[in-house]
Amino acid sequence: MINETMSYVADAGSVRRDINLMTVYVTESYARRHGISESEAFNLFLRYSINDYFHKYYGVLHTQDFDEDVFFAEDLIERAKERELQGANR
Repeated sequence: MINETMSYVADAGSVRRDINLMTVYVTESYARRHGISESEAFNLFLRYSINDYFHKYYGVLHTQDFDEDVFFAEDLIERAKERELQGANR
């Protein structure tokens, strides 16, 4: 039982580390694609809770190419910006 619990904790830490690495890579790639600093990209990711989506959908995202993960982040940000505009126009 203890070994199973330790294995689960190690796996959870490994997944968390993998999500963090994916987030860093996607943030850097997003910044390059959009000609902005990594800090600006990071702030966009925070503003639109992109990391929350990475945690929620990691099971699918980690099976895709990193470029697909960047497209996913781009889509999330664009949709969030559209919602903001719609809310401002009401």
